[in-house]
Amino acid sequence: MSRVEDLSLFLRILDLGSISEAARSLDLSAAVASQRLKRLERELGVRLLQRTTRQLRPTPEGRSLAEQGREAVEDLEALMGGLHRSTREVAGTLRLTLPPTFGRLYVSPLLPDFLSRHPRLRLDLDLSDRRRDIVASGFDLAIRIGSLADSSLVARRLAANRRVLCASPAYLKRHGTPHTPEELTRHECLLLTDGEGESGIWRLRDVSGENVGVKVSGRIRSSQGELLRDAAVAGLGIVQHSTWHVCDDLRAGRLLRILPDHALPETGIHAVMPQRRLVPPRVRAFIDFLVEEWEPAPPWERHADDGKG
Repeated sequence: MSRVEDLSLFLRILDLGSISEAARSLDLSAAVASQRLKRLERELGVRLLQRTTRQLRPTPEGRSLAEQGREAVEDLEALMGGLHRSTREVAGTLRLTLPPTFGRLYVSPLLPDFLSRHPRLRLDLDLSDRRRDIVASGFDLAIRIGSLADSSLVARRLAANRRVLCASPAYLKRHGTPHTPEELTRHECLLLTDGEGESGIWRLRDVSGENVGVKVSGRIRSSQGELLRDAAVAGLGIVQHSTWHVCDDLRAGRLLRILPDHALPETGIHAVMPQRRLVPPRVRAFIDFLVEEWEPAPPWERHADDGKG
């Protein structure tokens, strides 16, 4: 364990940029911290830090040790923590990134219950539509909606991301209701630009399973789904949206579903985390909590009224 503790000290020195600050954070004297660092360098036979009067910098060997050793230390800490704590005693800081609208509507209301279950846990939440590099940014977990790119990350599906075509009653009264996919070409369509392909092609599937691609256009394009939802409610066009985003509008009649017999491709809502042999208890607890809350059906699909026009 002394080698692991010395490695943890070395990582803390790198993170804080100071031997004295690292020693203070671990309740050690600076002299003891320096001796342990020298012991680690002596056992490895390499110099890990370049010391100047102003700063510490890792040597190439030190940088390599940090990159490969941090995961080992985290795994060991997670293992030891799992042996000494039950899931009701999850502790530390859970760093989570997720889309802002989805987070506000469906994650934020759950946080009081989750925190009451785990009083030793802290949350650090980043609400952003940007897909963060969770490894480089130090996040424990991300909630992502849509298709997942191939990567070394680990994903667990939390719920389906079902999408529908819809428009306001006022828009349909003025312009008519399309009854075939081809009729969409004559309508104002509200287009999401998300970097995942050409937003002007809407792909639908009829009851026989045949896929149809329709090139649509409109006066409004946006990378922000909330803006497109507002535009649809205001009667500015037809929108392709996730049910979690427009379910209340469909239930209230602010939006009506169109072409209900033509399904849109379904994606998923996933919990995504770095590749690890051992998942920290705080991450496992939060994912299990969401699954518990959203099964057998998430809130946006319960008692759903598709608002068919």
